[in-house]
Amino acid sequence: MKHQNLFSASFYLKVIFAASLLILVTISAITYRHTQSLTESIGWVMHAYKTNVQVEQLFSMLKDAETGQRGFIITNDTVLLEPYNNARQQVENAFIQLEKQMETKQQDDHLQNLHRLINARFAQMEVTLSVARDQPLRDDLLKSSMVAGKAIMDSIHLQVSKMAALETSYLQDRQAKYEYKASITPLFSLLLLLFALNVFIFSYWKISHDLNTLKHKNQLLILQSDSIAHAEERNNMALRERNHELEQKNKELASFNHVASHDLQEPLRIVQTYISRLTEKEIGLMSAKGKDYFVRIKLAVTRMRNLIDALLLFSRTNRTDSIFEIADLNLLLDNARHDLSHLLEQKKGSIIAAQLPTLNVIPFQIQQLFTNLIGNSIKYSKPEVPLLILINCEKPAPIDFPNTRYDHARNYYKIAVSDNGIGFEQMYAENIFTLFQRLHHDEEYEGTGIGLSICKKIAENHGGLITAEGKPGIGATFFIYLPA
Repeated sequence: MKHQNLFSASFYLKVIFAASLLILVTISAITYRHTQSLTESIGWVMHAYKTNVQVEQLFSMLKDAETGQRGFIITNDTVLLEPYNNARQQVENAFIQLEKQMETKQQDDHLQNLHRLINARFAQMEVTLSVARDQPLRDDLLKSSMVAGKAIMDSIHLQVSKMAALETSYLQDRQAKYEYKASITPLFSLLLLLFALNVFIFSYWKISHDLNTLKHKNQLLILQSDSIAHAEERNNMALRERNHELEQKNKELASFNHVASHDLQEPLRIVQTYISRLTEKEIGLMSAKGKDYFVRIKLAVTRMRNLIDALLLFSRTNRTDSIFEIADLNLLLDNARHDLSHLLEQKKGSIIAAQLPTLNVIPFQIQQLFTNLIGNSIKYSKPEVPLLILINCEKPAPIDFPNTRYDHARNYYKIAVSDNGIGFEQMYAENIFTLFQRLHHDEEYEGTGIGLSICKKIAENHGGLITAEGKPGIGATFFIYLPA
């Protein structure tokens, strides 16, 4: 009986030992598999971070190329093209690295779309540089090329955002899995401690080993984060330096434009003086052909003088030291009407104006805005038809504002200046505000192509904008939006 009890106890001990060993092995196996999965989760988190960093670096390279291109266009200095020339190969190398990291078809599709857009941007940069190198410089082609480049750049930025969003979704999913798996690790450790001391020793070794691995991975992750922070800081510093350089170049160009315009006035004054003397004393001695040439010279000098004056006025509207004051727009309109009274009388023109508000503005600029718009109506009035200019004012509702950048927290006054002149095709409603852009030849209507550009600049200086509507043979209306 005793032997049988010992046998039963031994048997039960063996069963318990076997069961304990089986449970221990099972828990150990599960724990080991869980640890491996945890390591994989960390690897996926690092993979997502690395992909985001490389995509941002790719976008930064493209910005460097674009900055170099703009620097060349502004200064015509080929040294500034060095970032542009280096960026192409760097971008291709970056794409090779990114292709190796793509794990899903959706990631690969996004990457291929980004590659196609960046190739298109480089192709557009080549077109822009070709236009910038041509002499004489075609401002309209350069502008259209740069606008096309900006559109492609916006598409690239959108594609980068999509890729970042995709990687972020992957990262959040993997982070959630990582946190879930990390949260149940202590439970397996506790179960191992409850079974036996020898199992505890084995588990202690295993957990210590895995914790060291986890610590090493975390250190790598910290180093990676520090590297990202340092890279961003370097990129930000480089961007600030380039922005500073561009600001200096813009100031130098503005100074050059101002000085050159003033220096050009002196020889023009001398030429006009001699023309005046020749008109008084020598005109009667010239042949009919000589008089015709003389008149053409006089007109050309006058156009040159008007162009220089317009350039100086445009440069003046670009100054940032202008002071805002509370001013009555009715008085500024009266001043502009008085300055143009002689021309209005010649056209038998009249101005009917509604009550205008009192606003915080730069007075001389707003007066110049009215002067240019009224002068534009006088210039493009119909022959033999009395000119009528109507000026209305209202506060528009936000939905009526024609610009998506409208600040809905502010009220804007809408001032409409309309006339019964020759009008224009609506397709040219934006072109007429472009510097030196004209819809008519000098033989038809004199002008410099700067007046409406000045109006646009003045509106932007006040945090507003100007738009236009026209109908051929009926007239034109200009809408000025100014903050209340």
